[in-house]
Amino acid sequence: MKQGVQGFAGAGTPKCGTPNTARVPPQQRSATPRDGVRERDTAVPGARGEHTHGERPVPGPQSAVQRPSVRGQVLDALRRALVTGELKPGEVYSAPVLGERFGVSATPVREAMQQLALEDAVEVVPNRGFRVVERGSQEIAELAEVRALIEVPVVLRLARTLPAERWAHLRPLAEATVRAASTGCPAAYAESDRVFHGAVLSLSGNEQLVRVAEDLHRRSQWPPAGGPVRRGRTGLVADAAEHMALLEALAARDLDGVRNVVREHFAGAR
Repeated sequence: MKQGVQGFAGAGTPKCGTPNTARVPPQQRSATPRDGVRERDTAVPGARGEHTHGERPVPGPQSAVQRPSVRGQVLDALRRALVTGELKPGEVYSAPVLGERFGVSATPVREAMQQLALEDAVEVVPNRGFRVVERGSQEIAELAEVRALIEVPVVLRLARTLPAERWAHLRPLAEATVRAASTGCPAAYAESDRVFHGAVLSLSGNEQLVRVAEDLHRRSQWPPAGGPVRRGRTGLVADAAEHMALLEALAARDLDGVRNVVREHFAGAR
């Protein structure tokens, strides 16, 4: 039986608040940079983050993992931890300690963190590890605005050009977002929401657009510093309901209805 990475919610479907969900070990919070400017280290490939500075070892069973898949499993788990707030904005995490939590060596954790650094989710802190980037509400609002500028015109064009029956194929994905929202888990909902939006945009046939939109979607899920860690269940359910309303408007070729739903959808994401 294939074994997966230990820690957080593990590989596969994201889960929140279950007994098997391990917590990220608390670590040192970095000092605020002078003049509010974030320190950056552009030499991401060379970053190691090996020093634990007295961090307590994390107990737990070590799990054998197949090397080709471990980096991806760790990366997925770290991304979920960013969405749920288990990786806290402003705090520094070292690869060795996170590796103990996952039951793997520090190397795949470091590789995953370097990918997150390229995505601007974390920053390299030389000789210490990786700091989770602190984001303000303004940045979250800007990401929602950019997503709307990209996705709204595409959806409206598709509404005018695609036959109504094409939208029926997306109904199971919209229903999946409703189920995920009902759990109240932001990580589970973020994944189902990503899949739904990606499926809609893929109908444009523009792969580059889908990639850019997916990156923006991922970045928009990270909670702002000092703000609420999780979106409430009520907000998630309302957001998912808009997916169903959008498909109904698209199937009816109701262009005004489509326009209103997508604009409201992105306005609510700010």
